[in-house]
Amino acid sequence: MYYGKIRENDIANGSGVRVSLFVSGCRNHCKNCFQPETWDFQYGQPYTEETEKHIIESLSHPYIQGLTLLGGEPLEPENQEVLIRLLRKVKSKCPEKDVWCYTGYTLEQTLQDGSPCRCAVTDELLSLIDTLVDGRYEDELRDISLKFRGSSNQRLIDMKKEREKDDWEKKGHAI
Repeated sequence: MYYGKIRENDIANGSGVRVSLFVSGCRNHCKNCFQPETWDFQYGQPYTEETEKHIIESLSHPYIQGLTLLGGEPLEPENQEVLIRLLRKVKSKCPEKDVWCYTGYTLEQTLQDGSPCRCAVTDELLSLIDTLVDGRYEDELRDISLKFRGSSNQRLIDMKKEREKDDWEKKGHAI
């Protein structure tokens, strides 16, 4: 996996002060995307063990509320396979930190068998995310008054509440 940048004191992409990882690679190609350069899966620099150590270290500061994943598209299968290792470490080493993830896919798409964003680790990845901002950016629905979203079709989903719903486990999704 490649990434475009890491912001260590981000206040725009989730609540509180956050560490934000902008991954590379996106097949959604939303019209007027704010970072079209991140559509390329090899944009930026390779994600390495050193990158991961840097992120974990940056999260250790008491004023940091959590980690935000965005891009590009964190839920592209190629990215999920790397991000799952990062999120496991974050939840183990920094359990008090929350995780936000921005995706152009809807939650329903991520759960649907055969979806282009679904892979072997999708359920586990979703189980480690606290807030999911889902849905493609729709330029026609742009609304600058929305908190943490660019267009009105996008949703802020409390994943803990979502996982507590009766049908979550019945549908075979990890908690």
